[in-house]
Amino acid sequence: QVQLVESGGGLVQAGGSLRLSCAASGRTFSTYNMAWFRQAPGKEREFVAARSWSRATYYADSVKGRFTISRDDAMNTTYLQMNSLKPEDTAVYYCAAVLRGYGGSVYSQAGYDYWGQGTQVTVSS
Repeated sequence: QVQLVESGGGLVQAGGSLRLSCAASGRTFSTYNMAWFRQAPGKEREFVAARSWSRATYYADSVKGRFTISRDDAMNTTYLQMNSLKPEDTAVYYCAAVLRGYGGSVYSQAGYDYWGQGTQVTVSS
């Protein structure tokens, strides 16, 4: 079992930056693929970014060039650095994890077995 706890959300003006953190329990963090999803009010949860155990990275087109996913395996933590934030980035952001070899598409919610509780990001115009 893996438990995920997100932090770092908050209120920021358009053009500003935030860094989200996702702390994971367990001793085998380095063998998990990690991802961030988000869900805006009235919308479906959508993929934001992922970083595999082999350090391959994937991004949604809407955040490419603005967001960066990283991980510190020694700290069992995944980060999402968000720059040049826009009002349309407002959402609850969720961290997700799956053991390598067990997931499906990195872009799909169904490809992840473990989820955090979410952290709110609000971008004002």
